[in-house]
Amino acid sequence: MTDKTPAQLADQAADAIRAINHLTLGPRDGFQYPGDVYSLVAGLSQLARMLPQALEQTSRLIADLAEAGRLRSDRNELEHDLRETYLGLESARVAAESLYAGLNRVHSGLGPIGYKE
Repeated sequence: MTDKTPAQLADQAADAIRAINHLTLGPRDGFQYPGDVYSLVAGLSQLARMLPQALEQTSRLIADLAEAGRLRSDRNELEHDLRETYLGLESARVAAESLYAGLNRVHSGLGPIGYKE
């Protein structure tokens, strides 16, 4: 699929969001009509829909490494650090699901809206 690492792809996604933020500061080609917003929200919704899977798989890797005894903590508090990691990943997963639900609602709301001359 790609020769990039997951971290490189996450950086690339962050760069894309940064560019979207810049390009949506005001109306411009590709961002001036309700259909443009509809398409943007569709893409953002797709991104949010896939985030929980990435977070779950990240959690699984950490759990597998912990179970194999392959982790250590620079603070010598591995159990605490793992607990915080798992709680954070779960919180992020729930937030991503909520983000997806909200974006899906926006997308549905925008569906019938059109531009009026």
